Amino acid sequence: MNPFSSRTGRPLLIAFEGWNDAGDAASGVVEAVIAQFGLVPGPTVDSEQYYDYQLNRPSVETNADGTRRINWPTTTMYIPGDADTRIHALLGTEPSRAWPTFAANFLDEALAADITGIIVLGAMLADVPHTRPIEVSRSSESATVRGLLGCERSQYEGPVGIPTVFAGFSEQVGIPSVSLWASVPHYVHHSPVPKVTLALLESVVEITELDFDLTDLRNDAREWEEGVNEMAESDEDMSEYIQRLEEERDITGDAEEASADSIAEEFERFLRSTDDGKASS
Repeated sequence: MNPFSSRTGRPLLIAFEGWNDAGDAASGVVEAVIAQFGLVPGPTVDSEQYYDYQLNRPSVETNADGTRRINWPTTTMYIPGDADTRIHALLGTEPSRAWPTFAANFLDEALAADITGIIVLGAMLADVPHTRPIEVSRSSESATVRGLLGCERSQYEGPVGIPTVFAGFSEQVGIPSVSLWASVPHYVHHSPVPKVTLALLESVVEITELDFDLTDLRNDAREWEEGVNEMAESDEDMSEYIQRLEEERDITGDAEEASADSIAEEFERFLRSTDDGKASS
């Protein structure tokens, strides 16, 4: 049985905004799934216990009735609103502290919900051109999952984010997991990158067998790419840089699927380019 199937199992999608979510690509996938299947908020966490508000500042907004409300950083598990939906989602901000306890609390909720498989999503900045297919790697610590999905076991060693912690802990409690990571062109990461979100979502749809209409997102991805093309045409340096990236990518072959190790190498380069291994999305 495919533990990630939304037809026969009860899969859980996980994404965290921030360090692991370049271009809002991973969180964009989970938000799309929540909206598509009408998932409703379920278990959440005590914000003050896990977040440093100087690192993850709360925001303020005005409600329709004119009152002001403070929104605190948090993480929420979204659950099906009807008996026909089987997929679940976990979305929030990467916590600042107590990661083992944080992960254990939500994995307890996953066990209580009879989750059969966990799909961890992430996106990182990389030296890749926006004009070529987006690379998405798959990796798993489970030999069974690797055989089922034809993926690899990651050989990456170095700093990690909370998605990697969840992937590791899930195996310890007996829930198989797979990690999907996408490469985001580093020169366009300051705004949502629908082309990367689409690539991740296509992988999720394939693994989970979700019935998901990707038409709108494909249109968004095409418009986004056309917009970046127009921006590059007006910037000679940017255009030349993208051309070099295209040439490097074409040497390795457009059709070559990204390996977990190649994505890990990009991740290491990204970390070395930031101060003390810290970066914002």
